[in-house]
Amino acid sequence: MSLSPIPKVLSTIRAHGVEALLMGGQACVLYGAAEFSRDADFAVLASPENLDRLSAALAELQAEVIAVPPFEFQYLERGHAIHFRCRHPETFGLRVDVMARLRGIDPFPELWSRRTTWELPEGFQVDSLSLPDLVASKKTQRDKDWPMIRRLVEVSYDEGFSSPTPEQVTFWLTALLTPELLDECVRRFPAEAGKVAEFRPAIAAALAGDMNAVRDALAVEQARERELDRQYWEPLKAELEALRHQRVRDA
Repeated sequence: MSLSPIPKVLSTIRAHGVEALLMGGQACVLYGAAEFSRDADFAVLASPENLDRLSAALAELQAEVIAVPPFEFQYLERGHAIHFRCRHPETFGLRVDVMARLRGIDPFPELWSRRTTWELPEGFQVDSLSLPDLVASKKTQRDKDWPMIRRLVEVSYDEGFSSPTPEQVTFWLTALLTPELLDECVRRFPAEAGKVAEFRPAIAAALAGDMNAVRDALAVEQARERELDRQYWEPLKAELEALRHQRVRDA
């Protein structure tokens, strides 16, 4: 994140004491799995005090709500993303999205307790989702998210290969999407893999030495998560459509 509007957004959020966790593409940049992202996405604590701090930070960034829904507690609580566009000269045109609930992810206080804190070259800190939580948040119906999940876990596997912690081994066994790496990881850690195999068919297939079954199981996993995400967003999309129609009628 060199010369870009992102540091201004991150430092402003931090300066106002907002309990916010960077997620999305910018978090992937920090974890070494992406080179560029055009916006900034945050998970936030949906408490009145924290939303007041967030409002102050967004006001400093001259950020205005775009599209629907409006920036209100009730929509954050139901799982909507609120979209903003910055007008501050240092961040002009940058989009900022905030959410308070993520599908299939623990409530914010638990995410906060597991957060990763980064020291940025610009001289301040930023909090992000932990790597496992970031990976979980990327399990959507969008095609672009699945290669990013693969890359995030592969980077973790490469970086921790020589001396992994037990937590890393469990994460790899539950999150690797690359058949060959998953097979390698199972062979390196058979005892741990045996425990994960109880709830991840791809691991059971790798333990059995059936790579075709591994690939099939991974495809089923992805299809299941895509469908769960579609079901989660279906009523929320319907609500957004109703809000758009209401805005047109009130115009």
